[in-house]
Amino acid sequence: MKTASRVGVFGLLGSGNLGNDGSLEAVLGYLRAEHPDAAVDALCGGPEVVTARYGIPATRLHWNRGEYRTASRLGAIATKGVGKLVDVARTAAWVRRHDVVIVPGMGVLEATLPLRPWGFPYSLFLLCASGRIFRTRIALVGVGAAPIRDRATRALVRRSARLAAYRSYRDDLSRDAMRAMGVDTARDEVYPDLAFALPTPPPGTTNGTVCVGVMDFHGGNDDRARAEEIHRRYLEGTTRFVRALVDEGRPVRLLTGDACDASVVEAIIDAVDSPLVTAAETASLADLMEEMAAADSVVATRYHNLVCALKAGTPTLALSYAAKSDALMERMGLAAHCHPAREVDTDRLLEQFRALEKQSVELRRTLADRNRTAARQLRDQFDALTAALFPGARTSSTHTDAHALRETP
Repeated sequence: MKTASRVGVFGLLGSGNLGNDGSLEAVLGYLRAEHPDAAVDALCGGPEVVTARYGIPATRLHWNRGEYRTASRLGAIATKGVGKLVDVARTAAWVRRHDVVIVPGMGVLEATLPLRPWGFPYSLFLLCASGRIFRTRIALVGVGAAPIRDRATRALVRRSARLAAYRSYRDDLSRDAMRAMGVDTARDEVYPDLAFALPTPPPGTTNGTVCVGVMDFHGGNDDRARAEEIHRRYLEGTTRFVRALVDEGRPVRLLTGDACDASVVEAIIDAVDSPLVTAAETASLADLMEEMAAADSVVATRYHNLVCALKAGTPTLALSYAAKSDALMERMGLAAHCHPAREVDTDRLLEQFRALEKQSVELRRTLADRNRTAARQLRDQFDALTAALFPGARTSSTHTDAHALRETP
Protein backbone atom coordinates (compact mmCIF):
# COMPACT_ATOMS: atom_id res chain seq x y z
CA MET A 1 0.00 0.00 0.00
CA LYS A 2 1.41 3.37 -0.93
CA THR A 3 2.09 6.09 1.59
CA ALA A 4 -0.89 8.44 1.90
CA SER A 5 -0.23 11.84 0.39
CA ARG A 6 -3.66 13.47 0.60
CA VAL A 7 -4.51 14.17 4.24
CA GLY A 8 -7.63 15.90 5.52
CA VAL A 9 -8.29 17.27 8.99
CA PHE A 10 -11.87 17.49 10.23
CA GLY A 11 -13.76 19.14 13.08
CA LEU A 12 -15.07 22.31 14.66
CA LEU A 13 -11.79 24.04 13.93
CA GLY A 14 -11.34 27.79 13.54
CA SER A 15 -14.69 28.36 15.26
CA GLY A 16 -13.42 30.18 18.34
CA ASN A 17 -12.55 27.23 20.59
CA LEU A 18 -8.84 27.44 21.41
CA GLY A 19 -8.65 23.83 22.58
CA ASN A 20 -9.88 22.48 19.27
CA ASP A 21 -7.43 24.64 17.37
CA GLY A 22 -4.58 23.60 19.67
CA SER A 23 -5.26 19.95 18.87
CA LEU A 24 -5.15 20.83 15.17
CA GLU A 25 -1.88 22.69 15.63
CA ALA A 26 -0.32 19.65 17.32
CA VAL A 27 -1.36 17.33 14.47
CA LEU A 28 -0.17 19.78 11.81
CA GLY A 29 3.18 19.95 13.59
CA TYR A 30 3.41 16.16 13.46
CA LEU A 31 2.46 16.02 9.76
CA ARG A 32 4.93 18.73 8.78
CA ALA A 33 7.75 17.07 10.71
CA GLU A 34 7.11 13.44 9.80
CA HIS A 35 5.19 13.64 6.49
CA PRO A 36 6.25 16.91 4.86
CA ASP A 37 5.18 15.77 1.39
CA ALA A 38 1.56 15.25 2.42
CA ALA A 39 -0.98 17.67 0.93
CA VAL A 40 -3.14 18.78 3.86
CA ASP A 41 -6.50 20.55 3.84
CA ALA A 42 -9.46 20.88 6.22
CA LEU A 43 -13.23 20.48 6.42
CA CYS A 44 -14.03 22.65 9.39
CA GLY A 45 -16.24 25.18 11.14
CA GLY A 46 -14.14 28.27 10.42
CA PRO A 47 -12.32 27.76 7.12
CA GLU A 48 -11.17 31.38 6.76
CA VAL A 49 -9.53 31.30 10.20
CA VAL A 50 -7.88 27.93 9.59
CA THR A 51 -6.45 29.02 6.24
CA ALA A 52 -5.21 32.36 7.58
CA ARG A 53 -3.69 30.91 10.75
CA TYR A 54 -2.32 27.57 9.56
CA GLY A 55 -1.80 28.11 5.84
CA ILE A 56 -3.84 25.15 4.59
CA PRO A 57 -6.84 25.16 2.23
CA ALA A 58 -10.12 24.74 4.10
CA THR A 59 -13.76 24.06 3.25
CA ARG A 60 -16.76 24.98 5.37
CA LEU A 61 -18.11 22.02 7.32
CA HIS A 62 -21.78 22.87 6.71
CA TRP A 63 -23.58 24.16 3.64
CA ASN A 64 -25.96 26.04 5.95
CA ARG A 65 -24.05 28.92 7.54
CA GLY A 66 -26.68 29.13 10.28
CA GLU A 67 -26.22 25.49 11.31
CA TYR A 68 -25.53 26.21 14.97
CA ARG A 69 -28.09 28.97 15.40
CA THR A 70 -31.48 28.05 16.84
CA ALA A 71 -34.08 27.86 14.07
CA SER A 72 -37.61 28.95 15.05
CA ARG A 73 -39.11 30.22 11.80
CA LEU A 74 -40.36 27.82 9.16
CA GLY A 75 -37.88 29.08 6.54
CA ALA A 76 -34.89 28.60 8.86
CA ILE A 77 -36.07 25.11 9.80
CA ALA A 78 -36.48 24.19 6.14
CA THR A 79 -33.00 25.54 5.35
CA LYS A 80 -31.53 23.37 8.10
CA GLY A 81 -33.28 20.32 6.70
CA VAL A 82 -32.00 21.00 3.20
CA GLY A 83 -28.53 21.59 4.61
CA LYS A 84 -28.48 18.13 6.20
CA LEU A 85 -29.12 16.56 2.81
CA VAL A 86 -26.64 18.76 0.97
CA ASP A 87 -23.98 17.96 3.57
CA VAL A 88 -24.25 14.26 2.74
CA ALA A 89 -22.97 14.93 -0.78
CA ARG A 90 -20.50 17.62 0.26
CA THR A 91 -18.91 15.46 2.97
CA ALA A 92 -18.71 12.40 0.72
CA ALA A 93 -17.11 14.38 -2.11
CA TRP A 94 -14.51 15.86 0.27
CA VAL A 95 -13.66 12.54 1.90
CA ARG A 96 -13.30 10.83 -1.46
CA ARG A 97 -10.43 13.15 -2.41
CA HIS A 98 -8.28 11.95 0.52
CA ASP A 99 -6.23 8.93 1.48
CA VAL A 100 -6.47 9.75 5.20
CA VAL A 101 -8.67 12.03 7.30
CA ILE A 102 -7.60 12.87 10.86
CA VAL A 103 -10.00 14.11 13.54
CA PRO A 104 -7.50 15.83 15.86
CA GLY A 105 -8.42 15.46 19.51
CA MET A 106 -11.52 17.30 20.78
CA GLY A 107 -14.41 15.75 22.69
CA VAL A 108 -16.01 14.41 19.52
CA LEU A 109 -17.39 11.29 21.22
CA GLU A 110 -18.95 12.97 24.24
CA ALA A 111 -21.90 15.16 25.19
CA THR A 112 -20.59 16.78 28.37
CA LEU A 113 -21.78 20.15 27.00
CA PRO A 114 -25.18 20.80 25.36
CA LEU A 115 -25.33 18.91 22.07
CA ARG A 116 -28.02 17.85 19.60
CA PRO A 117 -27.68 14.59 17.62
CA TRP A 118 -28.30 16.33 14.30
CA GLY A 119 -25.41 18.73 14.94
CA PHE A 120 -21.80 17.56 15.15
CA PRO A 121 -22.61 13.87 15.87
CA TYR A 122 -24.42 13.72 12.52
CA SER A 123 -21.48 15.40 10.77
CA LEU A 124 -19.02 12.95 12.32
CA PHE A 125 -21.18 10.03 11.21
CA LEU A 126 -21.23 11.36 7.63
CA LEU A 127 -17.43 11.58 7.73
CA CYS A 128 -16.89 8.06 9.03
CA ALA A 129 -19.52 6.49 6.77
CA SER A 130 -18.01 8.21 3.75
CA GLY A 131 -14.59 6.95 4.76
CA ARG A 132 -15.84 3.38 4.83
CA ILE A 133 -17.56 3.74 1.45
CA PHE A 134 -14.57 5.30 -0.32
CA ARG A 135 -11.88 3.39 1.60
CA THR A 136 -10.44 6.56 3.07
CA ARG A 137 -8.83 5.85 6.43
CA ILE A 138 -10.56 7.91 9.15
CA ALA A 139 -8.50 8.39 12.32
CA LEU A 140 -9.96 9.62 15.61
CA VAL A 141 -6.74 10.73 17.28
CA GLY A 142 -6.56 11.45 21.01
CA VAL A 143 -10.28 12.13 21.22
CA GLY A 144 -12.50 12.48 24.26
CA ALA A 145 -15.52 10.30 24.94
CA ALA A 146 -18.06 10.02 27.74
CA PRO A 147 -21.28 8.13 28.53
CA ILE A 148 -24.20 9.53 26.50
CA ARG A 149 -27.80 9.14 27.66
CA ASP A 150 -29.58 10.47 24.58
CA ARG A 151 -30.30 7.46 22.37
CA ALA A 152 -29.94 9.17 19.00
CA THR A 153 -26.67 10.88 19.93
CA ARG A 154 -25.29 7.67 21.41
CA ALA A 155 -26.22 5.68 18.31
CA LEU A 156 -24.48 8.15 15.98
CA VAL A 157 -21.36 8.33 18.14
CA ARG A 158 -21.14 4.55 18.50
CA ARG A 159 -21.55 3.97 14.76
CA SER A 160 -19.00 6.65 13.91
CA ALA A 161 -16.42 5.10 16.22
CA ARG A 162 -17.00 1.65 14.76
CA LEU A 163 -16.53 2.94 11.21
CA ALA A 164 -13.23 4.69 11.97
CA ALA A 165 -10.04 2.94 10.86
CA TYR A 166 -8.04 4.16 13.86
CA ARG A 167 -8.98 5.34 17.35
CA SER A 168 -6.99 6.61 20.31
CA TYR A 169 -8.20 8.46 23.39
CA ARG A 170 -6.98 11.20 25.68
CA ASP A 171 -7.83 9.29 28.90
CA ASP A 172 -8.90 5.87 30.13
CA LEU A 173 -12.40 7.16 30.90
CA SER A 174 -12.93 7.82 27.21
CA ARG A 175 -11.88 4.34 26.17
CA ASP A 176 -14.05 2.85 28.91
CA ALA A 177 -17.04 4.90 27.76
CA MET A 178 -16.72 3.64 24.19
CA ARG A 179 -16.35 0.06 25.40
CA ALA A 180 -19.54 0.49 27.44
CA MET A 181 -21.29 1.73 24.29
CA GLY A 182 -20.45 -1.50 22.52
CA VAL A 183 -17.32 -0.47 20.61
CA ASP A 184 -14.48 -3.01 20.47
CA THR A 185 -11.61 -1.09 22.06
CA ALA A 186 -9.15 -3.97 22.35
CA ARG A 187 -6.80 -2.34 19.81
CA ASP A 188 -7.39 1.24 20.95
CA GLU A 189 -4.74 3.12 22.92
CA VAL A 190 -4.71 5.94 25.48
CA TYR A 191 -2.27 8.87 25.30
CA PRO A 192 -2.11 12.36 26.85
CA ASP A 193 -4.12 15.15 25.25
CA LEU A 194 -2.61 16.29 21.96
CA ALA A 195 -2.05 19.80 23.32
CA PHE A 196 0.76 18.41 25.48
CA ALA A 197 2.72 18.07 22.22
CA LEU A 198 2.76 21.86 21.73
CA PRO A 199 5.88 23.87 22.63
CA THR A 200 6.20 24.83 26.28
CA PRO A 201 6.73 28.55 26.99
CA PRO A 202 9.70 29.58 29.13
CA PRO A 203 8.82 30.34 32.77
CA GLY A 204 7.68 33.91 33.25
CA THR A 205 8.46 36.30 36.10
CA THR A 206 5.63 35.90 38.59
CA ASN A 207 4.30 38.85 40.59
CA GLY A 208 1.58 37.25 42.67
CA THR A 209 -0.86 37.07 39.76
CA VAL A 210 -3.58 34.45 39.80
CA CYS A 211 -4.95 33.37 36.42
CA VAL A 212 -8.64 32.50 36.54
CA GLY A 213 -9.90 30.69 33.47
CA VAL A 214 -13.65 31.16 33.12
CA MET A 215 -16.30 29.48 31.01
CA ASP A 216 -19.78 30.25 29.74
CA PHE A 217 -20.90 27.23 31.73
CA HIS A 218 -24.52 26.08 31.72
CA GLY A 219 -24.09 22.42 32.65
CA GLY A 220 -24.10 19.44 30.34
CA ASN A 221 -26.40 17.84 27.84
CA ASP A 222 -28.59 16.39 30.60
CA ASP A 223 -28.87 19.72 32.47
CA ARG A 224 -30.92 21.72 29.98
CA ALA A 225 -33.81 22.23 32.42
CA ARG A 226 -31.41 23.70 35.02
CA ALA A 227 -29.03 25.47 32.63
CA GLU A 228 -29.69 29.03 33.79
CA GLU A 229 -29.57 28.11 37.48
CA ILE A 230 -26.27 26.28 36.98
CA HIS A 231 -24.83 29.25 35.09
CA ARG A 232 -25.95 31.73 37.76
CA ARG A 233 -24.42 29.69 40.59
CA TYR A 234 -21.17 29.23 38.68
CA LEU A 235 -20.89 32.93 37.86
CA GLU A 236 -21.77 34.08 41.37
CA GLY A 237 -19.34 31.67 43.03
CA THR A 238 -16.49 32.52 40.65
CA THR A 239 -17.13 36.25 41.05
CA ARG A 240 -17.01 35.98 44.85
CA PHE A 241 -13.75 34.06 44.58
CA VAL A 242 -12.17 36.74 42.38
CA ARG A 243 -13.40 39.46 44.75
CA ALA A 244 -11.83 37.66 47.72
CA LEU A 245 -8.47 37.51 45.92
CA VAL A 246 -8.67 41.21 45.10
CA ASP A 247 -9.48 42.02 48.74
CA GLU A 248 -6.18 40.31 49.61
CA GLY A 249 -4.37 42.52 47.08
CA ARG A 250 -3.81 39.77 44.51
CA PRO A 251 -3.80 40.70 40.80
CA VAL A 252 -6.25 38.50 38.88
CA ARG A 253 -5.92 37.77 35.17
CA LEU A 254 -9.12 36.45 33.55
CA LEU A 255 -8.69 33.96 30.71
CA THR A 256 -11.08 32.33 28.26
CA GLY A 257 -10.96 29.29 26.00
CA ASP A 258 -13.81 30.05 23.62
CA ALA A 259 -15.28 33.21 22.13
CA CYS A 260 -18.52 32.66 24.05
CA ASP A 261 -16.68 33.03 27.38
CA ALA A 262 -16.25 36.80 26.88
CA SER A 263 -19.63 37.52 28.51
CA VAL A 264 -18.46 35.85 31.74
CA VAL A 265 -15.28 37.95 31.77
CA GLU A 266 -17.31 41.13 31.31
CA ALA A 267 -19.73 40.18 34.09
CA ILE A 268 -16.91 39.50 36.58
CA ILE A 269 -15.03 42.71 35.73
CA ASP A 270 -18.22 44.75 36.11
CA ALA A 271 -19.13 43.10 39.41
CA VAL A 272 -15.69 43.32 41.07
CA ASP A 273 -14.82 46.76 39.63
CA SER A 274 -11.12 46.78 40.52
CA PRO A 275 -7.96 47.67 38.57
CA LEU A 276 -6.46 44.46 39.94
CA VAL A 277 -8.75 42.45 37.64
CA THR A 278 -7.72 42.40 33.99
CA ALA A 279 -8.63 40.30 30.97
CA ALA A 280 -6.09 38.67 28.69
CA GLU A 281 -6.50 38.67 24.92
CA THR A 282 -5.56 35.18 23.77
CA ALA A 283 -5.83 33.81 20.24
CA SER A 284 -4.21 30.40 20.78
CA LEU A 285 -3.21 27.85 23.39
CA ALA A 286 0.32 29.24 23.13
CA ASP A 287 -1.02 32.62 24.29
CA LEU A 288 -2.82 30.93 27.19
CA MET A 289 0.31 29.05 28.22
CA GLU A 290 2.38 32.22 28.20
CA GLU A 291 -0.14 33.91 30.51
CA MET A 292 -0.19 30.90 32.83
CA ALA A 293 3.58 30.47 32.88
CA ALA A 294 3.84 33.99 34.30
CA ALA A 295 1.28 33.35 37.07
CA ASP A 296 1.80 32.11 40.62
CA SER A 297 -1.18 29.79 40.27
CA VAL A 298 -4.18 29.03 38.09
CA VAL A 299 -7.85 28.32 38.79
CA ALA A 300 -9.59 27.21 35.60
CA THR A 301 -12.73 25.60 34.27
CA ARG A 302 -12.37 24.78 30.56
CA TYR A 303 -10.58 21.52 29.90
CA HIS A 304 -7.90 23.04 27.67
CA ASN A 305 -7.35 25.90 30.10
CA LEU A 306 -6.38 23.16 32.54
CA VAL A 307 -4.17 21.48 29.93
CA CYS A 308 -2.35 24.76 29.26
CA ALA A 309 -1.82 25.52 32.94
CA LEU A 310 -0.52 22.04 33.67
CA LYS A 311 1.76 22.02 30.63
CA ALA A 312 3.12 25.42 31.67
CA GLY A 313 4.02 23.80 35.00
CA THR A 314 1.93 26.19 37.09
CA PRO A 315 0.10 24.91 40.21
CA THR A 316 -3.52 24.53 39.14
CA LEU A 317 -6.91 24.15 40.77
CA ALA A 318 -9.66 22.77 38.54
CA LEU A 319 -13.24 23.99 38.59
CA SER A 320 -14.27 20.63 37.24
CA TYR A 321 -17.40 20.31 35.07
CA ALA A 322 -16.86 16.73 33.80
CA ALA A 323 -15.02 13.54 34.64
CA LYS A 324 -12.42 14.34 31.97
CA SER A 325 -11.16 17.26 34.08
CA ASP A 326 -10.77 15.05 37.14
CA ALA A 327 -8.98 12.41 35.04
CA LEU A 328 -6.58 15.02 33.66
CA MET A 329 -5.76 16.35 37.12
CA GLU A 330 -5.15 12.82 38.39
CA ARG A 331 -2.85 12.05 35.44
CA MET A 332 -0.79 15.13 36.27
CA GLY A 333 -0.59 14.41 40.01
CA LEU A 334 -3.07 17.06 41.18
CA ALA A 335 -6.14 14.91 41.87
CA ALA A 336 -6.72 16.57 45.26
CA HIS A 337 -7.04 20.00 43.69
CA CYS A 338 -10.51 19.82 42.09
CA HIS A 339 -13.70 21.71 42.90
CA PRO A 340 -17.14 21.13 41.28
CA ALA A 341 -18.10 23.82 38.77
CA ARG A 342 -21.80 23.08 39.30
CA GLU A 343 -21.60 23.81 43.02
CA VAL A 344 -19.01 26.53 43.54
CA ASP A 345 -18.58 27.01 47.28
CA THR A 346 -16.44 30.12 47.59
CA ASP A 347 -15.26 29.46 51.15
CA ARG A 348 -14.24 25.91 50.31
CA LEU A 349 -12.65 27.06 47.05
CA LEU A 350 -10.54 29.60 48.91
CA GLU A 351 -9.39 26.90 51.35
CA GLN A 352 -8.37 24.68 48.45
CA PHE A 353 -6.62 27.57 46.74
CA ARG A 354 -4.55 28.39 49.82
CA ALA A 355 -3.62 24.73 50.22
CA LEU A 356 -2.55 24.69 46.56
CA GLU A 357 -0.27 27.69 47.01
CA LYS A 358 1.33 26.20 50.12
CA GLN A 359 2.36 23.20 48.03
CA SER A 360 3.56 25.29 45.09
CA VAL A 361 7.20 24.19 45.05
CA GLU A 362 6.33 20.50 45.35
CA LEU A 363 3.60 20.74 42.70
CA ARG A 364 5.90 22.44 40.19
CA ARG A 365 8.35 19.53 40.55
CA THR A 366 5.52 17.05 40.08
CA LEU A 367 4.29 18.82 36.95
CA ALA A 368 7.76 18.97 35.44
CA ASP A 369 8.08 15.20 35.84
CA ARG A 370 4.58 14.46 34.49
CA ASN A 371 5.15 16.74 31.50
CA ARG A 372 8.29 14.85 30.56
CA THR A 373 6.29 11.61 30.66
CA ALA A 374 3.49 13.14 28.56
CA ALA A 375 5.96 14.30 25.91
CA ARG A 376 7.42 10.81 25.60
CA GLN A 377 3.98 9.21 25.38
CA LEU A 378 2.91 11.59 22.63
CA ARG A 379 6.00 10.73 20.61
CA ASP A 380 4.75 7.16 20.88
CA GLN A 381 1.27 8.29 19.78
CA PHE A 382 2.61 9.87 16.61
CA ASP A 383 4.78 6.84 15.85
CA ALA A 384 1.70 4.62 16.25
CA LEU A 385 -0.29 6.94 13.99
CA THR A 386 2.36 6.76 11.29
CA ALA A 387 2.38 2.96 11.50
CA ALA A 388 -1.41 2.84 11.18
CA LEU A 389 -2.01 5.49 8.50
CA PHE A 390 1.24 5.81 6.58
CA PRO A 391 2.46 2.22 6.12
CA GLY A 392 5.99 2.14 4.77
CA ALA A 393 6.95 5.48 6.28
CA ARG A 394 9.75 5.60 8.87
CA THR A 395 8.88 6.64 12.41
CA SER A 396 10.81 9.15 14.48
CA SER A 397 11.66 6.67 17.22
CA THR A 398 12.16 2.96 17.67
CA HIS A 399 8.65 2.40 19.04
CA THR A 400 6.41 1.51 16.11
CA ASP A 401 4.19 -1.24 17.53
CA ALA A 402 0.95 0.42 18.68
CA HIS A 403 0.10 -2.59 20.85
CA ALA A 404 3.35 -2.22 22.75
CA LEU A 405 2.52 1.37 23.67
CA ARG A 406 -0.44 0.83 25.99
CA GLU A 407 -0.18 3.32 28.79
CA THR A 408 -0.07 2.16 32.38
CA PRO A 409 -3.02 3.75 34.23
